[in-house]
Amino acid sequence: MGMGDRDKSKPVPAPTPQRGDIESAPDDVDSFLSALRTAPAPQRRAGERGRLIFAMDATASREPTWDTAIQIQAEMFSETAALGGLEVQLAWYRGFGQFRASEWVDDSKSLVTRMTEVRCLAGKTQIARVLKNAIVEAKRGRVGALVFVGDAMEEDIDTLGDLAGRLGLLGVRAFIFHEGRDPTAARAFQHIARLTGGACCRFDASSARQLRELLAAVAVYAAGGRAALEDYGKKKGGEVLRLTHQVR
Repeated sequence: MGMGDRDKSKPVPAPTPQRGDIESAPDDVDSFLSALRTAPAPQRRAGERGRLIFAMDATASREPTWDTAIQIQAEMFSETAALGGLEVQLAWYRGFGQFRASEWVDDSKSLVTRMTEVRCLAGKTQIARVLKNAIVEAKRGRVGALVFVGDAMEEDIDTLGDLAGRLGLLGVRAFIFHEGRDPTAARAFQHIARLTGGACCRFDASSARQLRELLAAVAVYAAGGRAALEDYGKKKGGEVLRLTHQVR
């Protein structure tokens, strides 16, 4: 069953709180955007689209929010069109060691089509394979960011830490959306985010709007850097503008 069969009983050390970690739900957004503020702007050649890997846990526990995620991801494309566009690779795992990574797509319709073909299936987590895939893609060409949505971690934390560190050295920040409140997953996700220079933010079914806004913010960052993120906040106004002020 791959990495999911590693020792699940091994304790996960609680990381020392640093920028990008979250300590309580009210601070999630502030911490998330604080990490965006300090992350180096992605560099790309003229005419090159921004690239983002959108990875998801498709095991059975995620089924209630899978359809919500399909709807939310479409906004990534609409918010980056004026920045030269965005290419997204969809990666997911489920079942008995099943892992898939799509080709790069540049429109929401193609991504929605691929996501709607996936049904959640019981199995172990395969976060190591998500990180390994991101490393391979980053070595092939520039990747602006990795977004991961999941609710559990059943793997060896040292292995994940090593892979996250390697991903960080390649300049790819991991922005993790943690569904639920599993403490083992929370500590592991914070650890991965910190090692890549990214951020971790908790969400649940009632915070779909917040997830949509933050995901769009990461997409804008991947496509155009911090300046583009500030312009995005001005355009959206309201809560988004308030949040974006913190990344200046």
